[in-house]
Amino acid sequence: MTPAASLVFTTLLSHGPLTRTEVARRTRLSPAAVTKAVRPLMELGYLVEGVDEAARPAVGRPANPVWVDGGRALFIGIKITGDEIIAVLADLCCRIRESRHVRLTGREPEEVLPVITALVQELLTEADGFGVRVRGLGIAISGDVDREDGVVRYSPFLEWRDVPLAEIVGTATALPVTVDNDVRALTVAEHWFGAGVGRSNFALVTVGAGIGCGLVVHGRVVSGAHGVAGEIGHLSLDPLGPLCHCGNRGCVEAIAADPAILHAVRAATGGQVTDMAEALKLAHSGDPGVREVYARAGETIGKAIGFLANILGPELVIISGEGLAAYDLVSEGIRDAFAASAFGTAAQCDVMTRPLPFEEWARGAAATAIQSFMGSDTYEE
Repeated sequence: MTPAASLVFTTLLSHGPLTRTEVARRTRLSPAAVTKAVRPLMELGYLVEGVDEAARPAVGRPANPVWVDGGRALFIGIKITGDEIIAVLADLCCRIRESRHVRLTGREPEEVLPVITALVQELLTEADGFGVRVRGLGIAISGDVDREDGVVRYSPFLEWRDVPLAEIVGTATALPVTVDNDVRALTVAEHWFGAGVGRSNFALVTVGAGIGCGLVVHGRVVSGAHGVAGEIGHLSLDPLGPLCHCGNRGCVEAIAADPAILHAVRAATGGQVTDMAEALKLAHSGDPGVREVYARAGETIGKAIGFLANILGPELVIISGEGLAAYDLVSEGIRDAFAASAFGTAAQCDVMTRPLPFEEWARGAAATAIQSFMGSDTYEE
């Protein structure tokens, strides 16, 4: 698509149905440019124009709404965790039509890749039942991911290094494959379809097995020159703090991610706390040492968000991830540390929590596939 067509398309994805006049106003394109962008997409069936009888003017040409035909194409989104793979079949509007969860028995690429291929084939069969082609496959994975080359440089939870994932999966499935960092993928979905709709500058901070951050600046998801923009999990806030797997001390992730919390809880209790559910139970029962661990985690997250607000100046920070299960234990620390570290008007940034099921991460992967599809020349029949 041309840049204008892509802009029109994403505007209609997030805000449609809209009249062409409304599209021109939102995109700041001329009416002629909007018409030029819309025409080929309508001819291919990706956009539909209808008649709004209620809005029909008494005189003159009617202002007909235009919208994206979600059923015109399908996409597969896959989220890989250290324990399972979540896969979804989504339409062009990123609505989930089918979903699958498969537990992993191993983490090596040669063990994970056949599972991905089998899931893709299963969802391709489901797509045949809809009578619609699958136009792309998105894969979301934690860590340092080179989206342009489709290479997983380093994924700490899987312990993968320099895996050419897009090439391998593309060869196995015969689909265009987009591989991206999981938090960036989720940020794309939030920008187009979630809490970030209509926001030009916002951040998504995910709390759980790791600490992630996706950034939207001037309406675009930012990855940076080297693909690691937004890595607040590796801000070193305490040089005397616990050792992080990245090699530094006192990183946000080494204090506030689930594994760090579990390690600190075990140290505080001197007991064998087996998992996060047990740690939460101890905290809620009033154990002072355990509650202090969570309080420190909240303070660390809040300070990191304050630094983020100072540097980026977002209008909104969304906090999500499985770590929200402990939000009642960390919320005060987040709020107070954010207020103390955010400078001046940066403190006006709205901070909200948004619990999201794991299917949403796979939906984010599908959103990156839609994004790649829109930026390619392969949308033509």
